[in-house]
Amino acid sequence: MDNKPLHITNGSVLTDVLKELKVEGDVLTWQEMLCEGPTIEHIDTADFLKIRKKFFNDFYDIEVDTKAVNKELKKLNKPEEYSEIVLWFEYDLFCHINMVAVISLIQQKKIDLPLYLVCSGRTDENKGLKGLSELSHHQLLKHYNSKVFLKKEDIEMATTIWGIYCGIDHNLLKPFIVKPSSFDYLSSCLKAHLKRFPDSVDGLNTLERNILEIIDKYNITSKHHLLGYALNYQGFYGYGDLQLKRIIDELEMFYNIDDEGIELSRKGFEALMGHHNFSAEIDHQMVFGGVRKIDFLFSKKRNKLIKSVFNAH
Repeated sequence: MDNKPLHITNGSVLTDVLKELKVEGDVLTWQEMLCEGPTIEHIDTADFLKIRKKFFNDFYDIEVDTKAVNKELKKLNKPEEYSEIVLWFEYDLFCHINMVAVISLIQQKKIDLPLYLVCSGRTDENKGLKGLSELSHHQLLKHYNSKVFLKKEDIEMATTIWGIYCGIDHNLLKPFIVKPSSFDYLSSCLKAHLKRFPDSVDGLNTLERNILEIIDKYNITSKHHLLGYALNYQGFYGYGDLQLKRIIDELEMFYNIDDEGIELSRKGFEALMGHHNFSAEIDHQMVFGGVRKIDFLFSKKRNKLIKSVFNAH
């Protein structure tokens, strides 16, 4: 029997769509969100799973199904059964961090198969950016038929970025913002990542500032209403409900809720006007890969991360 493709999808929704479309090959469903929480470079290890289990339990009160995770990863243990690997990941930071991790995992397992990428984003039919699961079946198959072959340089770039992400100096990602590659949206994602650290002036990262600006600009009636706006207007982050709800809850000092809806508090206005740096009051715990969010500030003036007073390194 001829070998078949192995598809690695960004979640179960897309896996179901591929099965519905009867796309040839097996499917490995990748269900992680490596853009948040601590990570280490070697992925298919007990230490990696232990770290991720603790993160999901501590931050989101979620128990990771280790049997389900291992069942999916085992599909990479018999590469001789496959002709190629097709990665299905979207244009946003959420997917791109997962994507570079998956490419690194394939290299760690010394799998020597052609790698292809199906990446959503801009389409001929739509002005805005679209996720894979938002595409019509026709659009999705069109993307698949024009999948991008990842060259050796692309694979090396992805594995290097994953290694840097798992380390403590994320300024090392900056050269890759301007480096050409087959990843059309990588530059935008890396820029977005650096701006997840607190701004050096007001202490808000881009997502936090965006949420406060939504409250200031629109007539927001509830947290649920605010979550809807935050999901739809987040640019290249690709965060889900759980992540944005956590951020909204962490920002409670910056807004007031009553029967009329949500309005900025005095601190909220002060934050937006840059009167005070609030980074120490927002979030001490979040980790991005190998570094704590609180350890660095993003300086717009210098266009780089600078150490905060909390950085012990």
